[in-house]
Amino acid sequence: MADTLSITDNRTGKTYEVPITDGTIRATDLKKITTGGSDPGLATYDPAYMNTASCKSKITYIDGDQGILMYRGYPIEQLAESSTYLETAYLILYGELPSQKQLTDWTHSITMHTMVHENIKKFMEGFTYDAHPMSVFISTVGAMSTFYPDSKKIFDPGSRTKQILRLIAKTPTVAAYAYRHSIGRPYVYPDNDLTFTGNFLNMLFKMTEVKYEPNPKLERALDVLFILHADHEQNCSTSAMRNIGSSNVDPFSAMAGAAAALYGPLHGGANEAVLRMLKEIGTVEHIPAFVKKVKAGEGRLMGFGHRVYKSYDPRAKIIKRTAYEVFEVTGKNPLLDIALELERIALEDEYFVSRKLYPNVDFYSGLIYQAMGFPVEMFAVLFAIARTVGWVAQWEEMLLDPDTKIARPKQIYEGYQPRDYVPIAAR
Repeated sequence: MADTLSITDNRTGKTYEVPITDGTIRATDLKKITTGGSDPGLATYDPAYMNTASCKSKITYIDGDQGILMYRGYPIEQLAESSTYLETAYLILYGELPSQKQLTDWTHSITMHTMVHENIKKFMEGFTYDAHPMSVFISTVGAMSTFYPDSKKIFDPGSRTKQILRLIAKTPTVAAYAYRHSIGRPYVYPDNDLTFTGNFLNMLFKMTEVKYEPNPKLERALDVLFILHADHEQNCSTSAMRNIGSSNVDPFSAMAGAAAALYGPLHGGANEAVLRMLKEIGTVEHIPAFVKKVKAGEGRLMGFGHRVYKSYDPRAKIIKRTAYEVFEVTGKNPLLDIALELERIALEDEYFVSRKLYPNVDFYSGLIYQAMGFPVEMFAVLFAIARTVGWVAQWEEMLLDPDTKIARPKQIYEGYQPRDYVPIAAR
């Protein structure tokens, strides 16, 4: 017998059998539970998708209780240890790790698309010098749809592939230009001799040297951070990418919306909040007093806890190890000692343990970015570069899913019932 759910409606006494598939029931099956007449049937109320599956996906798997994260079935720990960002990007998009030839061809295709149209540079020059780099990034990604009108052909596989290549390849260039614009330095063209992350560092930090040579340890650290941020299931920005994309808009416009969602301090800005918290604490000696305030409800422990993970975020373990490798090159971030002691105290305190508040990916990533020379305004932009492949993979999966319809959630209306218009003289 197939798995079913028996629901008895106490309003009518009727019992309904609802099929269970993959641990879920279809929300539309609830519509048949009605009191009759004009009653449209039962619906669920779930304003933050706390327990609602909005899609089926084969890309990323998370087990929050066990602290498991996998891309296409591969554990994040193995990918961070052995893979590169572009290899992982290929895996996320196509479902399998590439052969050597496939990886070579893929890397070449990305490299050949890193340049941006010269008019994009002029567009970016229109922003004031103090414009936030993430705002510039969002605006520029959206504007790119005007440079590639073929991007509207979303059901043409060849066109879709070209836009995906363009987005993955050009977002680091746009991000680097946004950074250089903010500090008044000339833009640096991509260097096709360098790796994906090496070239990004080149466009960010090259000065007067003829050839920029990135530090191998920092280059690898950035690659690992990009792998860890490449996708993360149906988070706020990915849901935005799918929702906007469901209208059949071009991927540049959809991704501008996804990046805007990422810009929020509860999403892509969380690691910046961690740094602010550590600076406010000031010294290791001040940690007990800070923890006491948090437990009294007078502050928040930033970088701890996660909507999905109810144990140690697997990405946080990798980032913590990566932080030490970065500090060997840059010198130790002075906030590290505060972070380590804060983590130690929190993990031994029943208050935090009982609430399953463990370090998440944001707790150490900001320390690494700061040590590498990135201003805090660039943190969300770095996140967006890495997440681009996840967004476009989820977008394409959504487009090709036969269940996809334009996103249109229901609402519970709490406003006035019908009433008559009152002429202005009588109000």
